[in-house]
Amino acid sequence: MDQNRHMVVVSVDAMVFEDLEYARTLPNFARLLDGASMIERVKTIYPSLTHAVHATLITGAPAGVTGVINNTVFKPNAPDVDTGEWYNELGQIQCDTLFHAAKRKGLTTASCTWPLTAQGDGVIDYLVPNALNYHFKGRESDPLSVYRELGTSECVMDIVARGIEKYGYENKHPEYDEFQVYCAAEIIKRFRPDLTFVHPGDVDSKRHNSGVFGKLVHESLENTDRWLGMLMDAAEEAGITDTTDWVVLSDHGQINIARVVSPNVWLVDRGYIKLRQDGTIDTWDAYVKSAGASAHVYLSRPDDRELEKEIYTLLCDMAFEGICGFEHVYTAEEAREQYGLFGDFSFVLETDGYTGFGERLQRPVSKECETGGYRFMHGTHGHEPSKGPQPPLIVKGPSFQSGVMIPYGDVLNHAPTIAAAMGLELRDAWGKPVEEILKSEQKVMGRT
Repeated sequence: MDQNRHMVVVSVDAMVFEDLEYARTLPNFARLLDGASMIERVKTIYPSLTHAVHATLITGAPAGVTGVINNTVFKPNAPDVDTGEWYNELGQIQCDTLFHAAKRKGLTTASCTWPLTAQGDGVIDYLVPNALNYHFKGRESDPLSVYRELGTSECVMDIVARGIEKYGYENKHPEYDEFQVYCAAEIIKRFRPDLTFVHPGDVDSKRHNSGVFGKLVHESLENTDRWLGMLMDAAEEAGITDTTDWVVLSDHGQINIARVVSPNVWLVDRGYIKLRQDGTIDTWDAYVKSAGASAHVYLSRPDDRELEKEIYTLLCDMAFEGICGFEHVYTAEEAREQYGLFGDFSFVLETDGYTGFGERLQRPVSKECETGGYRFMHGTHGHEPSKGPQPPLIVKGPSFQSGVMIPYGDVLNHAPTIAAAMGLELRDAWGKPVEEILKSEQKVMGRT
């Protein structure tokens, strides 16, 4: 790769191909799409959750290989809202990443609130880590200390400080997106990194709140268009416009749901979970961990074949009834074989198409959708990749062909394609570079 070449990767969370009809009417999307190449509909991984997919976007590997199988770490509890420890540190990814590959090559990288980058300052040169609201609990008066503890690069702390002054520190949309794009633009102007990652999530937020399509989604696309303009203007101010590749992608789509079901209530009914008088868990044999529009079923004794058979029979009977919210039960072996999804769970429950999953332990089993966390709102994700509208991949710049349109693709190929364009070796990827959109020089690099 020409060492004077740069790349900016923008993940527009939950953007889908159907959004591009409206996006084309907006100035900066139009600027990007003119002469770009595109994969129109990309199959994502299972589960189609933000942090799991963003690990895949920088590795080219499925969830079982990255080790990031959910947004949050499995810990049996009884949440009515989104709580718990998120997968969020670079060290939690169990395979090679684009950041490590760039480091080996001697290239500089920047990341602004990309999931799974906290504590990655030893690998990422200009890091603004993803900070979640629970990180700030009790620390509201000193948010900079939180960013410092999460591994923010010291050389960008002044940028983070100004961003917080302008937009606040809370992880809410669109303010958090304004913050991160501001930081990314300032980093591009000051440091001109070889490879920059940024992750605006307003489209995802609006879909959760109002459903998959609608006026609010258009408003979030307008915001995204302005943010793309800020990044493009930053590249121009830095004098790298002609040498910059643009990769605009998305992690997943969403589906509309009508209710949230908590299968753990049925496990309590049948004695597989025993509660204390205060409603918390005393002991458990089986527990259903939500993954949004799918769920993972854990056994306290995974090697107990009798327990495994009992739970599997129970779950299959519930799926057959057609009223429990899930239409299919995957065994661990089936999930591994079909989706590259594996971990400490024993089964995976897949939504019936209009149900999300919670982890309540007491009735009601089913609740209507509400505002209060991505799993419980009107639009959600985590479902099988075949369901719902699909995300696109848009590429433009000196490493890419112009005007190539490919109807379907696979998210596992994104990171290898980026690696090929940057002349990097990505060691653990399952996917392959998409040669149709790469220029000949990058095709050769992708084979090395």
